[in-house]
Amino acid sequence: MVVLIGVALVVIGFALRLNPMLVVTVSGIVTALLGGLNPVAILDTFGAGFASNRSVTIYVITLPAIGLLERYGLLQQASRLIGKLRALTTGRLLAAYLLIRQGTAALGLKDMCGPAQTVRPLIAPMALAAAIRRHGELSDRQIERVKAYSASADTVGLFFGEDIFLAIGSILLITSFVDSTYHLKLDALQIAIWAIPTAVCAYLIHGARLLWLDRTLARTAIEQEVAA
Repeated sequence: MVVLIGVALVVIGFALRLNPMLVVTVSGIVTALLGGLNPVAILDTFGAGFASNRSVTIYVITLPAIGLLERYGLLQQASRLIGKLRALTTGRLLAAYLLIRQGTAALGLKDMCGPAQTVRPLIAPMALAAAIRRHGELSDRQIERVKAYSASADTVGLFFGEDIFLAIGSILLITSFVDSTYHLKLDALQIAIWAIPTAVCAYLIHGARLLWLDRTLARTAIEQEVAA
């Protein structure tokens, strides 16, 4: 029971809104010490964990690259491109991106797009440019709404598209758990096939919400003009 103090430290640290990385690290060290591990064993455990999950540090490369692209006019070029596509509204753009995100995730290319490398530098600025072109200057609330919908298009597309791919971790986890726990034999292909109707429904539902965003922005713009 003493080792559960580490869990209490995590709860307290998050409640105090301390740095999550610092909270988890300190909690892990405290738990290991209470569990009887010596400092060398703790350091070895941290090193092994980092080595086996070193792909999480890929942001060290992507963030500077995105920063350089933004510094040399990526946002302006994205806005200029949207200005030339008159028929492309915010909702249509995000619905198209949702379809692309689902399609690439279904092919196993789940890291091809993402919030950091695609939504932040490209999709969100293009969606905002389309909204400003059609509805004029946006309020802070409208800007945040467009950003939120841009992020949701990526999240929903990835979440409901990746399960169609056979070798994705979630499907392998389901099959291995059921096979080992209930002594059944699940076919990963069948799970992937049954994920297709769910993905289609997710696209239709969230795609409709994205298209409805155009009407929401238009109605808000009219209300602002009347109030002014």
